[in-house]
Amino acid sequence: MTFELGPALLFCPADRPERFRGALEKADAVILDLEDAVLPDAKATARGNLIDADLDPDRVIVRVNPPGSEAFASDLSTLSQTDFRTVMVAKTENADSLSAFDERFSLIALCETARGVHAADRIAAHPQIVAMMWGAEDLVASLGGTSSREPSGGYRDVARYARSRVLLEAGAHGKGAIDAVHIDIDDIAGQEAEAIDASASGFAATACIHPSQVPVIRGAYAPGADALDWARAVLRAAESERGVFRFRGRMIDEPVLRHARSLLTRAR
Repeated sequence: MTFELGPALLFCPADRPERFRGALEKADAVILDLEDAVLPDAKATARGNLIDADLDPDRVIVRVNPPGSEAFASDLSTLSQTDFRTVMVAKTENADSLSAFDERFSLIALCETARGVHAADRIAAHPQIVAMMWGAEDLVASLGGTSSREPSGGYRDVARYARSRVLLEAGAHGKGAIDAVHIDIDDIAGQEAEAIDASASGFAATACIHPSQVPVIRGAYAPGADALDWARAVLRAAESERGVFRFRGRMIDEPVLRHARSLLTRAR
């Protein structure tokens, strides 16, 4: 199983069915949220909306409540009444909890607590996992902290560690990695900088919470014309070279050629 959705994944509260189709039209995939975006007394209605939703299941991810929570069993029952088969599991903390899902489901583990990040290697190894995502706010809350970011706007060290660990464990097991949401909707520059870094670092997608963030993310993941020209040129040059060679003042070896191939893949 591979993760091919992205790069812009837009969250949409499942208790707002009037937004479902618009969200899907604006983004590469929509995450219908049964968890944090929905108040406890609205979750039953949200599940009903999920059952009634007429959306392309191949472009829909459903975020369910954490395994072991009171709402989790009801979420599973609801999923069995839909065609949606890609599920984001909120606050995944161990691989064993994923056994609640049968083989019909492809899973995205959301590692957003200290326990989840600690167990990221074992979670990523689960055969039904297709992607891993991390979350900053719940992570810091699980540690008793009060803010995931420095006053300057950048992530604190603990958040950067969690981001890196989830990305590395996803890559080590051949799974996709999804970068966390940028909660400051008006901070376009910050969103763009983080998405550019996510793309360059190897994330497959970035999640977002507002439609205005979608084009910013898409633009950040799309290679520029200069980068694509370089990638095509260096790959052509490699056809007549053996081993390590010099190209435009830079040493080129196989890892650099893989970077070039990745640029062309993103462009497609």
